[in-house]
Amino acid sequence: MAVRRFRATLGYRGTRYAGWGVQPHAQTLQGTVEATLSEVVGHPVRVMAAGRTDAGVHAEGQVISFDTTSSVTPHGLHRVLSTRLPEDMWVHSVSEARPDFDARRSAKRRWYRYAVWRHGTPPSAWQGRALVHTDPLDVPAMRTTAKTLLGRQDFASLETSPSSPRSTVRTVFAADWLQISEPLLVFEICADAFLKQMVRAIVGSLLWVGSGHWQTDDFSAGIQAKDRRAMGPNAAALGLTLDHIDY
Repeated sequence: MAVRRFRATLGYRGTRYAGWGVQPHAQTLQGTVEATLSEVVGHPVRVMAAGRTDAGVHAEGQVISFDTTSSVTPHGLHRVLSTRLPEDMWVHSVSEARPDFDARRSAKRRWYRYAVWRHGTPPSAWQGRALVHTDPLDVPAMRTTAKTLLGRQDFASLETSPSSPRSTVRTVFAADWLQISEPLLVFEICADAFLKQMVRAIVGSLLWVGSGHWQTDDFSAGIQAKDRRAMGPNAAALGLTLDHIDY
């Protein structure tokens, strides 16, 4: 039978998973999706994801691509996946794609957001999805500092535990803090690609600026140092969400 390539957009809560990528002796998002798809189409399936989210990180618009020889329709696959995936995973859309479509390599821009809850206990909708940070924050200073991330730069200072001697140069297209409501503050960032735990390192360092521990110049100097020890701590994974992918 002919091989067909599919594209699907997923959402998930990453709280109980050891990240996207398959790992031995650990429950992962990729492993869960592949096992479910394989059961549905009747043969082993390997998926490619636009972003390999870390342990505890969520997604609203993760995009995957995979091949199948099954005759299942996109609508049928969407319907069946919606009933068989765990409750903390869901399907937004399923479609057939061009044979050369690759969820990771075809992606042009990736959008992440990080949520900070500033007053009291978050409501149930935000439990486990936002960092609770009730200390005062200088949001204008955080916004000003975030703009220094824009453009093409070497972000080696923002990569946690580099695994190979690959390039650490990335292009950031947008970076800003948005006051969604009186208690909810969201950092939004878009780049061509991200280094390991890069967004969490940015947020942790910007919170240092907001708390008065750092000035904008300190943040910029940390970036220029090309040394992870020169930046602030990683913000907790629970506030981070892969929002959507541009193709």
